[in-house]
Amino acid sequence: MIKFRSFLSFGIIFLLMAALKISATVVVASSVKPPAATVDMAKLLQSGKVKDRFEGEVNAPVTIIEYASLTCIHCAHFYNDILPQLRKKYIRTGKVKLIFREYAFDPRATAGFMLARCAPEDRYFPLIEVLFQKQHEWVWGRDALIPLKKISLMAGFTDESFNTCLKNQTILDEVNASFERGKELGVTATPTFFINGSKYEGAMSVEDFFSVIDSFLKN
Repeated sequence: MIKFRSFLSFGIIFLLMAALKISATVVVASSVKPPAATVDMAKLLQSGKVKDRFEGEVNAPVTIIEYASLTCIHCAHFYNDILPQLRKKYIRTGKVKLIFREYAFDPRATAGFMLARCAPEDRYFPLIEVLFQKQHEWVWGRDALIPLKKISLMAGFTDESFNTCLKNQTILDEVNASFERGKELGVTATPTFFINGSKYEGAMSVEDFFSVIDSFLKN
């Protein structure tokens, strides 16, 4: 779970990505924990400035809203190891809808999210998935630009569209708006999950997710 934020404008993204090494404060959850808070679902689902990206059936009985940062190791663990199991058991069976919201704590996460938003809509989640899978390549080194560009070129970008995207003020504003919306909902760390309004912070095991989801499905 990470708890730091560098607010930025597009003019300093390149400089900061080259100079900043990401560090993280890690909190490991050892067992199922009670929710940190409960937030009204109508408030959580209220239309914001940024269009939500989601997987699953629109009217699924359980809605999970995840606030994540691309530089968060526990977010990567969720996406790489836990989400495939949730997809198989709940999302693809119509039981769960997962809404993914960007919560960029630092310039590298901001740049990654900008690239995902610049991609065609049907490539948003595939690019997010690759960025999490290859987190070790572009997050932890001294210079993020080279590996980020390599990933982007594989995703269909050109050198020109890559550079143009990272200078796109509208896209930057969208990523920052998602962060601000999260703050308004009480998000202070990643990952944060709202499961039918119940707020859970930090790492959760797949068994934790199964337990919480099943409790809502039974009701």
